[in-house]
Amino acid sequence: MAGHSKWKQIKHYKAATDKKRGAMFTKVLREVTVAAKAGGGDPDGNARLRTAIENAKAQSCPKENIERAILKGTGELEGMDYSEVLYEAYGPGGVALMIQALTDNPTRTVAEVRFKLSKYGGNLGASNSVSFMFDRKGQIYVPANGRNEDSVMEQVLDAGAEDFVAEDGQFVITTAPSDLHAVKQALEKSGLVATEAELAWIPKNTVKVEGTAADSLIKLLEQIEDLDDVQKVDANFDIDISEISAG
Repeated sequence: MAGHSKWKQIKHYKAATDKKRGAMFTKVLREVTVAAKAGGGDPDGNARLRTAIENAKAQSCPKENIERAILKGTGELEGMDYSEVLYEAYGPGGVALMIQALTDNPTRTVAEVRFKLSKYGGNLGASNSVSFMFDRKGQIYVPANGRNEDSVMEQVLDAGAEDFVAEDGQFVITTAPSDLHAVKQALEKSGLVATEAELAWIPKNTVKVEGTAADSLIKLLEQIEDLDDVQKVDANFDIDISEISAG
């Protein structure tokens, strides 16, 4: 199985110039709020909330902001009522997109997503129009830090993971969605501390994109993820990262 998406690799490559910390805070805190609303405010009994808090901390989100987001989710503080929405779409080069959003106004969000798609050569699809091209999986990211790959593989499999791959100076560990949190905890007990964990849509196959189509696709993905309501985008493209500008 492939590791994490090419889009995540490209974002990592471009992070030095493109990272917008304030916008990232908004997205990770919104996930904290939704997780607390869905499963309660105790991270010990709410695996999704625990992961959301850990991801917020990994983004250097202030502790008080995280605590407020939890209280908004449990209703102890006033806050927006967010809905989880998944949009399926096509981008330039026939690339399939899975766009995850948390929104207080789905009508506004779908209009914004549709506008960005049409501007950069994509189009919104119907439900189930592209999701069959992806598998829903857990993904855990652990810094390689010079670790022996064979040794890590043994730890990963013992922890109950399905697969792992070494890329970009880290190990990307794949799990069944329901096993994400248990595997992450088992890895940490064995000394493999994750920098991030998430549920992702992993493409079964990829589409090679080059030239102007590749440029348009990257612009589209950046524009969609810049939308306040969009949490993340998964896609099934393959692009040579060496041809992508870091600026």
